[in-house]
Amino acid sequence: MKSLRLLLCTLPLALTGCSTLSAVNWSAANPWNWFGSSAGVTEQGVGGITGTTALNEQAISDALGSDYRLRSGMKGRNGEVVRYFEALRGDKLALVVNGEDGTVSRIDVLDKDIEAADGVKIGTEFSDVYDKAFDNCQAATADESNVVECKAKDSTHISYQFTGNWQGPQGLMPPDDTLKNWTLSKIIWRR
Repeated sequence: MKSLRLLLCTLPLALTGCSTLSAVNWSAANPWNWFGSSAGVTEQGVGGITGTTALNEQAISDALGSDYRLRSGMKGRNGEVVRYFEALRGDKLALVVNGEDGTVSRIDVLDKDIEAADGVKIGTEFSDVYDKAFDNCQAATADESNVVECKAKDSTHISYQFTGNWQGPQGLMPPDDTLKNWTLSKIIWRR
């Protein structure tokens, strides 16, 4: 009798669950989405996106999970038109995904909730990561002023871009005393 009552109680739940299978968010089944945490930056990539991920909306969406909404864009690079994807969390730009030869080659992380393996995230101060810029950093490209790019410690794929105020000549490194208060504005993963 007890098993009949149990069956009668669970049967409606089981039937209701069966009718909603088509509405299930299957990307939530990916192991990196199980605990509801944000994607992380590792030597392999960002979240589930790696250097072998196809540069298409479905592959990137599946790798990121349901926390992000993707939009596609085109830009010119070296005289060619190339495609890229932006991942938005809510209404804020979180990631920019670029590729070469049909797979992902670079991911720019702008989301303060995404951390690198060493705990560094957007907003971290330069002095919390580095003692000095020498052998770690270089001034960013000419189109970006007041930006310094530094290699993440013990990494061949991750770098950090710090920004701040400095009135010196463009293209030169600011002194360490100036850099110590600059904050991390972008984490970059490159294949």
